[in-house]
Amino acid sequence: MPSHLFADRPAPQPPERDAVDALINRTRLLRGDVDAVRRDTSVIDDDPQLRWQRALCELAVHQLDDLGEHLGQLRDGIHRPTAAEPAGAACAETPAEAPTGSLLSRVGSAEWNLLTDEVSWSDELFQIFGKAPGTGALSLDELPSALLAEDQPLLTSMVTDCLVDGRPIDGEFRILLPDGGMRTLHMMGEPVLDSDGCTASMWAVLRDVSRLRRSQHIVVRTQDTLRRREQMARAEHRMAVELQEAVLPPWRGSLPIPGRGTSGLDIAAHYLPSGSSDLIGGDWYDALPLPDGKTLLTVGDLTGHGIPATSAMAMLLGALRGMAVAGIGPGAVMGHLNQLIECSAQPALGSAVCCRFDPATGTLAWAQAGHPAPLLFRNGEGRPLPSPDGVLLGAASGVTYEQDHVALLPGDVLVLHTGGLTRQSDPSVGPDTLLGLAPRIAQARTAQDCVRAVVEELGSAERLDDACVLVARVEA
Repeated sequence: MPSHLFADRPAPQPPERDAVDALINRTRLLRGDVDAVRRDTSVIDDDPQLRWQRALCELAVHQLDDLGEHLGQLRDGIHRPTAAEPAGAACAETPAEAPTGSLLSRVGSAEWNLLTDEVSWSDELFQIFGKAPGTGALSLDELPSALLAEDQPLLTSMVTDCLVDGRPIDGEFRILLPDGGMRTLHMMGEPVLDSDGCTASMWAVLRDVSRLRRSQHIVVRTQDTLRRREQMARAEHRMAVELQEAVLPPWRGSLPIPGRGTSGLDIAAHYLPSGSSDLIGGDWYDALPLPDGKTLLTVGDLTGHGIPATSAMAMLLGALRGMAVAGIGPGAVMGHLNQLIECSAQPALGSAVCCRFDPATGTLAWAQAGHPAPLLFRNGEGRPLPSPDGVLLGAASGVTYEQDHVALLPGDVLVLHTGGLTRQSDPSVGPDTLLGLAPRIAQARTAQDCVRAVVEELGSAERLDDACVLVARVEA
């Protein structure tokens, strides 16, 4: 029985792979064009404009590399980190709002002259640091004071390597703004050498990457959330399967009644999972020899999936068994189950069939609660039993469930099933398909052969919900 809460809710659809592939190809072409411009850009140490142009090309290439990587993840699915790659590798900062506008408004340049102690900052760099242009630029000695304390050693190391060893600068650090905010900056630069090969100055381009890092952090957090949900879903599925297997043992053969021989029934049952969901539902089947020599036969279904549905099913089935052992008839059992669902902490809707077979008289007493009627196969023909009145469990209060009686003969086959067996994506599959198995069931020698015929006919079809089938064959 599909959930009444989620039956009409469409499943989310992933983006079209061809559309993402097209974006990736366009990004690669653009990246190649930008890289060609970067290679063609001449490097003249005393021309700040050319250094600025080359730095912008470098930044654009990095941006396009990031874009290509993200589009690849969108196409191929969530990235699974290896054991050597921490899941939360992104910086867990919450940076302040970056300056609005184009890329140029988030990139500034600076040059520190070691011979004259002059410092030159672009207007954009003042804006990035949250300073007014007239307040003066920070010298290399003053610059670390604007950084977070834990990032200051990194900047000092980069500047030292640049000035002493002539290494290019390429790194990131976080700065504190006068208003208390925080930004992440990516710094790229090189030493400028004089005619003697000594370092005369250092230039750098600083890019505000706060938005990029914040987006990366959001992506990582989202990935972590998805992984946790997947792990929880797998654990819930495993627990639901274990609970269901403990409650629904595979019945095969006659049910022995201690001290009384057999029940007069050959019984077999089978559970068929849904083709559209990985979660276990609330379907059940049961066959129980009773102290008075009679036999309980029941199938049912609760709405929902997973641990809540299977635990509620186990509770309901336990109550049903207890009432049957106490000698309560099927109609009264249905009424008490309806009250039990109403009193539960998590109310649900359910359907059920409850039968009580007396081998001494061959009489079957039964009641139903909004459930498909049992099918009776006799002499090569099948028909559903006329249903006594009964509404869904949990649908109304103070409901009385009628109880009916039918005489069974040796060789009769009774098929009880949940609605998911015939409610499938193929509209041609329905209750008539089960009735059409009458010739095969007539030739079957055991209840297990009958179940096998049902599973072969309907087991491979695409079901909209999980299902149970229980077959009871009256022995001679």
